Amino acid sequence: MQVYEAPLRDMKFVLHELHQDDGFGNLEALAEFTPDLVDAVLEEAAKVAQEVLLPLNRGGDIEGCTLENGVVRTPSGFKEAYDLFREGGWCALASDPEWGGQGLPESVNKMTEEMICSTNLAFSLYPGLTHGGTTAIEGYASDELKKLYLPKMVEGTWSGTMCLTEAHCGTDLGMLRTKAVPQEDGSYRITGGKIFISAGEHDLTENIVHLVLARLAGAPEGVKGISLFLVPKYLPKEDGTPGPANGVSVAAIEHKMGLKASATCQLNFEDSTGWLVGNPNKGMEAMFKMMNTERVSVGIQGLGVGEAAYQSAVWYARERLQGRSLSGVKNPKGPADPIIVHPDVRRMLMTMRAYNEGCRAISAWVSRALDAEKHSADPEVKQRASDFVALMTPVVKALFTDLGFESANLAVQVYGGHGYIAESGVEQYVRDARIAMIYEGTNGIQALDLVGRKLPAHMGRNLRSFFHPVSRFIEANKENEAFKPMIEALEKAFGALQLSTATIAQKGMADPEEGAAAATDYLRLTGLVAMGYCFAKAAMIAQGRLAEGTGEAAFYQAKLATARFYFDRILSQATAAFLAIKSGKASMMALAEEAF
Repeated sequence: MQVYEAPLRDMKFVLHELHQDDGFGNLEALAEFTPDLVDAVLEEAAKVAQEVLLPLNRGGDIEGCTLENGVVRTPSGFKEAYDLFREGGWCALASDPEWGGQGLPESVNKMTEEMICSTNLAFSLYPGLTHGGTTAIEGYASDELKKLYLPKMVEGTWSGTMCLTEAHCGTDLGMLRTKAVPQEDGSYRITGGKIFISAGEHDLTENIVHLVLARLAGAPEGVKGISLFLVPKYLPKEDGTPGPANGVSVAAIEHKMGLKASATCQLNFEDSTGWLVGNPNKGMEAMFKMMNTERVSVGIQGLGVGEAAYQSAVWYARERLQGRSLSGVKNPKGPADPIIVHPDVRRMLMTMRAYNEGCRAISAWVSRALDAEKHSADPEVKQRASDFVALMTPVVKALFTDLGFESANLAVQVYGGHGYIAESGVEQYVRDARIAMIYEGTNGIQALDLVGRKLPAHMGRNLRSFFHPVSRFIEANKENEAFKPMIEALEKAFGALQLSTATIAQKGMADPEEGAAAATDYLRLTGLVAMGYCFAKAAMIAQGRLAEGTGEAAFYQAKLATARFYFDRILSQATAAFLAIKSGKASMMALAEEAF
């Protein structure tokens, strides 16, 4: 059964208590967003997620999207839910007030995104892609395009997509064939086909704004010859309302493993009118503005599904009677005890809980950096925040989605046979979560980005934004007897990360395949250390609140228990990752290609 109650208390904890010493300082530009205001926003978002989106989730998966006469219809209730969502201002939550947005902190926006993804991941893609599109337009488009398109997109009347992939090329965008031909009026004619376009066609908005990668005649080969174009489904009339169709058609909608209520389309552009965004042959720079925004959001998708799967598993574990507790009967009036009494079920539930709380803590930390990168008046803080965001973006995308998928699978295991059948609703989480490890750059690509780009950038400066606070925390708390086991475990994992960094830097310079062979394990190790740092801080805060005699003893006791489980049962994965990295590429690359 799909059950969900927004984890508001934990969200408030990571926003208001956990990261007050993150080094990004108080941001005066966001001073009006007080904790009380933030909490009110989160509580209202929870109502929308729980009362409007959750009831549509399973039905939307069963019904799916349909293509009729070139028009894609979303499942029953989606249009009404989207209208309510848009009218409530949720599309514009974190957007710039200049274009009609509410300008809320990104840290608040990410918590709202998590709730939406937990209750209806398919629905989340429609407004989510639009928000990503506005970042690229705002950062690179002409003032004329901004004024025409951003207000409509920010309010959600028009939606957005990113059109990258073509049938013959996936991640290797340098092979794309879509063409752009300049016109005398400054526009371009765009011709080509794109696949895997999320929200490429639907009935939720009055217009759809496609950001399309294409190649100009005579452009350099590869990614250095790609340009970005804004191509609307309907050409706007002089009054700003949608006008004639613009040669954008749907060839098909993809038949997918999951996310069936999200329209993933094959699109054809046939002499469609478009406008250049950014400079010619510099399209990847502009598109990466959107892609990096989306990569953090995709990480939040993994967290959202993981939380929903966890809560559904807890509900079932409390309700399902099977067997007797090994320590004595716990339900003497019933024929059996609830399965939540069994150690292996507890192992699965605690693993899911720790993954979710750890990812949420990292999410709040990265979101604080996103806010500081945008709003800090201190150039040094701004740079440090930018470095941290660059380093952690691939970690958030890959780690969160890996763990979200693992949590979804664990939920099915808790349900047993009932989890494998559709009626339970939890098998949908497995199917929906799987794509998050693939799109916006596969998790293997994220690991290569971390090792190949983010580590060596600026002579390793990005790493300092992460290593320095962790190192200072360990040094400051080494003598804290109450938390000595946690600090020692964190120090050991952090040491493994430092040694792994040096190993990759040394071997990778001589042989790039060595760095690539270590990349996935290195990304996981980085994430494990980041989680460990957050859990150690959280445990110390929780202990302090309990010592003060807080009225929320149950919450802080649970936080301590989850932190202890993380250090006892999960952080040990750091040792395995370190040993894998240390082993190098030899056994990975030894088997002859024809022997596979």
